[in-house]
Amino acid sequence: MHILLIEDNRDIAANVFDYFEPQGHVLDYAADGPSGLRLALEGVPDVIILDLMLPGMDGLDVCRTVREQTPRNVPILMLTARDHLEDKLVGFEAGADDYLVKPFSLQDLEVRLNALHRRAHNLGQQSVLRVADLEFDTRAQQARRAGQPLKLSTTTRKLLACLMANTGRVVSRRELEREIRGDDPPEGDVLRAHICALRSAIDKPFEHGLLHTIHGTGYRITDEAV
Repeated sequence: MHILLIEDNRDIAANVFDYFEPQGHVLDYAADGPSGLRLALEGVPDVIILDLMLPGMDGLDVCRTVREQTPRNVPILMLTARDHLEDKLVGFEAGADDYLVKPFSLQDLEVRLNALHRRAHNLGQQSVLRVADLEFDTRAQQARRAGQPLKLSTTTRKLLACLMANTGRVVSRRELEREIRGDDPPEGDVLRAHICALRSAIDKPFEHGLLHTIHGTGYRITDEAV
């Protein structure tokens, strides 16, 4: 993932780089609004992390200008210390796709960026996801394996779509929980129950399992042995 970080706090920027670069992500950096806008317009970032309070040009103006001057609908996640609803609404009206209040955890930032990138990447793509003999029509919300229709709940369909859109990648528990509950974390280990139901539907009747648990990390769907 190509990440553009526009943030004047050098410590925050260093932490973001230290967290994402070892994972293989490519990062560009700007410490002020005008430089960040230039990188956003001239480059091809997959996602933009944009601070609200910037020298030279604030984040709202940067966001509005990006939306006005580029045809690419690059996802923008806005960072700010302001946590009032009115501030968030202003950010969304300027064109932001998500909003994260400082201080924040890097794990939370990662989950949000992955979700934004996945949705942007899948936009306009084929509606049918396939892994081995498992397929999921995201428009019709119908899943089949080996030609057999699978019975899934609304929640297990969301999980299946998320996992299949990230085929081969380990999707963290936190990312999956946010997929099904948004910013309202579930009480107890609700995710485990939904994963068990999903596994029963897509794997139990078949010889070869596709849904794998990566202990201490999350889950992934793959046709490869884990």
